Amino acid sequence: MNITVVGASGKIARHLHPILIEKGHHVRGIIRKKEQKSDLKKLGVEPVICDIEQEADISEAVGNVDAVLFAAGAGPGSGKERKKSVDRDGAIKLIRACAENEIQRYIMISAMGLDTPRGDEVFQAYQKAKADADEALLNSGLNYTIIKPGRLTNENGTGNIKVGNLDGGEIPREDVAAVVAESFEEEKTFYKSFDLLSGDTPIPDALQSL
Repeated sequence: MNITVVGASGKIARHLHPILIEKGHHVRGIIRKKEQKSDLKKLGVEPVICDIEQEADISEAVGNVDAVLFAAGAGPGSGKERKKSVDRDGAIKLIRACAENEIQRYIMISAMGLDTPRGDEVFQAYQKAKADADEALLNSGLNYTIIKPGRLTNENGTGNIKVGNLDGGEIPREDVAAVVAESFEEEKTFYKSFDLLSGDTPIPDALQSL
């Protein structure tokens, strides 16, 4: 498959790229900064410079691919407005690009517990932005998968997870990347939204249970 990753320099995406390439996929990575290009090229990714906050139409950057992943985020330290402009509006621009380029498959990295406001006003703005993005994708008519991990860690992945409607917990970014990689072609994940935590079930078996 030809796959475009928005947020291609992020921590989850960096775990993901080698898995996708090993599976034989071609990866087009959308990044904001020119200095990130060389790192992506070393990973075998085709870098594309595009600031999704500034560009109204990102369809040219997305390209004519088979599937997309939204893995971008404003990140820690950003304010309420950037939660909207990146986490919400960026995801919606990618939906529009899929419509323009006739791409059907869209995977979203979201977050658990968006229905329960918590934290300070900036974190609540983040929750609202992510929830709005998820809702837009659910109503887009695209073949979606919305993956909602718990608290992300930098521990080594175990390859074992649990999925479904879950309470709080955590999961290594490496395992989230492995779930994303498996989901592109796993039909059990099509038109599904699910929570994701570390567990005792191998990733392929857990996804089969959806």
